[in-house]
Amino acid sequence: METTGRGYDLVLKEILRAEIMPIVEEFDQNMNDDTVYEERLQAAADTFIIMASGLPRASGCFPPCGFQAQGTVYNCMTCQYDSCEFPLDCPLQEITVEENNRTQIWCHVPFVLPSDIQIVWRYAEIKTLLVDQFEEVTVGMDKLFSIPSARLEHSGTYQCEIFSQERSLVRIYYHLTVVPNEVVGHAELQDVFDKALLPAGKFQILPSIPPFSLLRLPSPELLTVCLTSLLLLLFLTLGLLLRWSSKKMDSEPDQTPEPHWNRYAFQIIELEEVTENTIEMACNSFSSPLEDVKTTCLM
Repeated sequence: METTGRGYDLVLKEILRAEIMPIVEEFDQNMNDDTVYEERLQAAADTFIIMASGLPRASGCFPPCGFQAQGTVYNCMTCQYDSCEFPLDCPLQEITVEENNRTQIWCHVPFVLPSDIQIVWRYAEIKTLLVDQFEEVTVGMDKLFSIPSARLEHSGTYQCEIFSQERSLVRIYYHLTVVPNEVVGHAELQDVFDKALLPAGKFQILPSIPPFSLLRLPSPELLTVCLTSLLLLLFLTLGLLLRWSSKKMDSEPDQTPEPHWNRYAFQIIELEEVTENTIEMACNSFSSPLEDVKTTCLM
């Protein structure tokens, strides 16, 4: 069936009139035999087909839904427009989003819409295509329905219906599923577990630790060695200071009474004994793999 683009129906009528009307006038006046008109009508039909085939073709319809006024085509056999004959309700589309994420739903159709459209957004808590289950949310010309931060109660079916001159053109349905954060975390953990079960050599290598990430704590044995070394260094420094102080006092003239000097000498000797005992205890705290260090401390 030959069809032409919208707006060329008048051109087709003029072509048909130019070919048929002269024959009709001659037939009314009985100027020729019937066999002559039969041949002329066939020739006029052939001419009409040739001229009509040179006109632009129809752009066609865009399935699967919607009343598409711009997609209707002119039927040369019936001299009428044929609509696309699609249902108004479009198939349900699935949308999945994680909790607390931004969500945008577009009321988009592939065919051309009139300029005087009105868009109505509706919502139903369940997954459905029944019109009576929806409640009206907004009315206007906005094709975008936005949810800044999706929550679990936002799950459900969203309907976008487009009107033109109070006539419904199309109804689009979106089913939104909001996934809780706990479920997302469990899914990621399950993915890691599944990868751990892969054969050797197939497990994906984790990326290196970034330079600004938290440092790993050293082992307890290493911490013990470091703390013991610091204490040992502290006591050795204290002992050296005491020896240096005693030598300095020996080099100075004896200006103090004898009992007073004996008291200081006794204190120095006592501190040296405490220092040696502390060093020995620190060296004994090393584990067996550090026997060489212990021997060095006791020398």
